[in-house]
Amino acid sequence: MSATEKWVILGRVSGVFGVKGWLKVQSYTEPRDNIVGFGAWTLRLKGVDHSFEVEEGHSHAGSVVAKLHGLDDRDLARDFVGAEIVVAREQLPAIGADELYWTDLEGLEVRTTTGTVLGRVDHLLATGGNDVLVLDGSPQRLIPFVVGTVVKQVDLGRKLIVVDWSPDY
Repeated sequence: MSATEKWVILGRVSGVFGVKGWLKVQSYTEPRDNIVGFGAWTLRLKGVDHSFEVEEGHSHAGSVVAKLHGLDDRDLARDFVGAEIVVAREQLPAIGADELYWTDLEGLEVRTTTGTVLGRVDHLLATGGNDVLVLDGSPQRLIPFVVGTVVKQVDLGRKLIVVDWSPDY
């Protein structure tokens, strides 16, 4: 992968499952078991990437379990507990013109409708009611991602989000 390509974190390895090398996975995808639909994963652990083909996987007891090619026993699998599961941005399914992936919003500058810079998107949170932009900086700002009411414009080309939001919040 080149330096200009972007990695997306889909989840992390939270434990082992059984004795044949299966991994227990905390998935960040919606629905949760979509993570096993990616044919290949990169497990990133302590700055080192390890590539694997996904053999099979499924939901199990509120979690996801997966079997990766080459991880055939519990001891090998245990070495990857804590690893992030990442894929290239290009591996994500195509989306409609009016849809966005959270990863595409990360790093964008956020300005008010009057041009005041509020910060950059560090990450997003799902709250149940609506997603929330978490901006870096001091003070850290939380802005509801409500298109039309709060979020007036998202311009991926200019790396900019325009919001109707007071800098005093």
